[in-house]
Amino acid sequence: MKSMERELQCPVCKDIVKQPVVLPCLHSVCLLCASEVLVQSGYPQPELPPEPNSPASTPNTRSPRQARRPMPKADRIDRALRPGFGTYPGRRRKEGPTQLMLFPCVPCGRDVELGERGLVDCMRNLTLERIVERYRHTVSLGSVAVMCQFCKPPQALEATKGCADCRASFCNECFKLYHPWGTPRAQHEHVQPTLNFRPKVLTCPEHDQEKLQFYCKSCQRLLCSLCKLRRVHTGHKIVPVTQAYQALKDKITKELNYILSNQGTVLTQITQLENAITQTEVNSVGAREQLAQCVRELMALLSERQAMLAQGLESSRQKRSEALANQVAERRSLLEHAGLMAFTQELLKETDAACFVHAARQTHNRLAQSIESLQSFSLSADPSFRHFQLDVSRELKLLTDLNFIQAPLAPVIDTQRTLAYDQLFLCWRLPQESSPAWHFSVEYRRRGVVPGGGRLEEVSGTSAVIDRLEMDSVYVLRVRGCNKAGFGEYSEEVYLHTPPAPVLNFYLDSRWGLHADRLVVSKEQRCARSVPGLSLLQAADRALTSCHLTADLLVGDVAVTQGRHYWACSVEPGSYLVKVGVGLESKLQEWFHLPQDMASPRYDPDSGHDSGAEDSSDSPPSFTFLTMGMGKIYLPPSANSHHGTANHRDGGITNGNGPSSPTGVTYPLPPRLGVCLDVEKGRVTFYDAHSLRPLWEGPVDCSAPVCPAFCFIGGGALQLQELVANRNADQTPVRRVTIQSRVTKLN
Repeated sequence: MKSMERELQCPVCKDIVKQPVVLPCLHSVCLLCASEVLVQSGYPQPELPPEPNSPASTPNTRSPRQARRPMPKADRIDRALRPGFGTYPGRRRKEGPTQLMLFPCVPCGRDVELGERGLVDCMRNLTLERIVERYRHTVSLGSVAVMCQFCKPPQALEATKGCADCRASFCNECFKLYHPWGTPRAQHEHVQPTLNFRPKVLTCPEHDQEKLQFYCKSCQRLLCSLCKLRRVHTGHKIVPVTQAYQALKDKITKELNYILSNQGTVLTQITQLENAITQTEVNSVGAREQLAQCVRELMALLSERQAMLAQGLESSRQKRSEALANQVAERRSLLEHAGLMAFTQELLKETDAACFVHAARQTHNRLAQSIESLQSFSLSADPSFRHFQLDVSRELKLLTDLNFIQAPLAPVIDTQRTLAYDQLFLCWRLPQESSPAWHFSVEYRRRGVVPGGGRLEEVSGTSAVIDRLEMDSVYVLRVRGCNKAGFGEYSEEVYLHTPPAPVLNFYLDSRWGLHADRLVVSKEQRCARSVPGLSLLQAADRALTSCHLTADLLVGDVAVTQGRHYWACSVEPGSYLVKVGVGLESKLQEWFHLPQDMASPRYDPDSGHDSGAEDSSDSPPSFTFLTMGMGKIYLPPSANSHHGTANHRDGGITNGNGPSSPTGVTYPLPPRLGVCLDVEKGRVTFYDAHSLRPLWEGPVDCSAPVCPAFCFIGGGALQLQELVANRNADQTPVRRVTIQSRVTKLN
């Protein structure tokens, strides 16, 4: 039982608790320790009762008549700690608000708010007191006798009984004397002899003598019958304390049984922890040696560099000293009786003209040079050594920042570039303050799989392409970096929805006689732009009577006859009108080869959705389009009801049998529009490609090859979604058409 002593220690004095009180954070501390901590924090000291075993609380030498005086009440400790009881004499009612008390809880490592009433709201932990008493009796006080508090010394006998109402310990004779038969004292509850008596029950700290009979699950605190009626507990779930007792006891019993039934696991984990401690010591020694080795290498490199720089400095010093010494010798030769001056004076003594001229030319040149040197004197070498100063600010900063390598921080997912199309493309970056990463680990799993149960891929860059995924599924992805220090934290999870059908890869067909002055297709055949040019200018004479625009049709270079297919595109928000959809190849060719001006959509009764269903109400339309323009997308009214309804997740799709406005509705233009064609069912569904939310569904005739189609009315631009597989390719790969190719027949 000695191993339990750690659970009974006060976190402040590190001794077994005495008169423990429960803080709001559920930790228990000694009442005296809590009072001392509050005083050290600057709060006034409450008036505490004396220790239970002090002479003031030991009624020895009392006579039976003296013992009849009223005994201290059980809630004396609580009353002593009430505000205004011996602490604030003369306090007036209209004073300012009482300061909130903060108790620095050691186990929590933070300040715990006690409220305005301080320790008054902290009830005593009677259960812990009983456990401490049993522990002391079993371990420490098993051979120490509790003496009777009413026997006169030195004939005091060992106590055999304790009275919870009298709060004293008695021998047999004194107990009979102070509890006569037939009196109310005979009904007192007797307990084991002790020096620390506790209240029999917990009472409310705000309402005297009110038992705590209820428990508020919302506030997680005990209540009396009066506290239960307060407005602050309105709507809270309040249960009887017996019910809370039984529920909590059952939980603790279940948890205890679980731990006891897994003692093997506990022993195994203890062994692992002990091995980890041993390994920690060994690894710390190795890390310390590695640290010393790195420092030695740095010092050796510094010493080597210092020797090299010192050698260069010494070489420069020698050269400069030699140059200055030569200059000094040259100047000394110009003195009156030395060197060149003495030789010149002797030369002037020559009287033979021919010999003088022959010998004096060199002297003349030297004298001329000396005069020029005197007139323009300068040092032959710089003695300052200004160019030999070291700038070590960068190195000092590096040495100051020298620290052990840290694992990379959690990467930040680039949601603008991350997408799901034919494959998943995930892009991320490290925060600026993060340590570099050697490589990254990408985890991806289907939604519903627990974290850690997915598949991992190791990549060296800051992007990853994931293939072999299931259609119409939501995948959860996250990434973390790794370096010499190990793996860092995972990034936030990102959810990507795969397309509902295999992606159809196609290009814009430029073989249908495009009008170069109005429609331009890019070299890669994945982008088209319509510019209202000469044709609109030529029709300006009709602008006063009606508004006419030219419709330019553009189709994909692939037609399909079976299966389900999905593709996506983006429309420039500033476009006037752009129609995106599908249609029968033959009908589209017929429409293209019979070009005609079409009126403004404000005049067209079928504005927004061209279905071709006006000719026949029983057959599906030959082509189906959705209209976008001016930053909006127009969802037309419901299609023919006999074509059936698709069952979609979001339930907000506009279809044949779903509720819709008779005039259609408009929504903000999504960044990307997805189109899914089901040839077998003869249905086409339009999606918000970013979230895969269905926008509209309608029928289309699939009795013949069907191809993607785009129609421009006025200025606009459109771009097909590029395949993820082609993003990192240096050049456009060779196209592989897996469906029936369309053979264009031009008449």
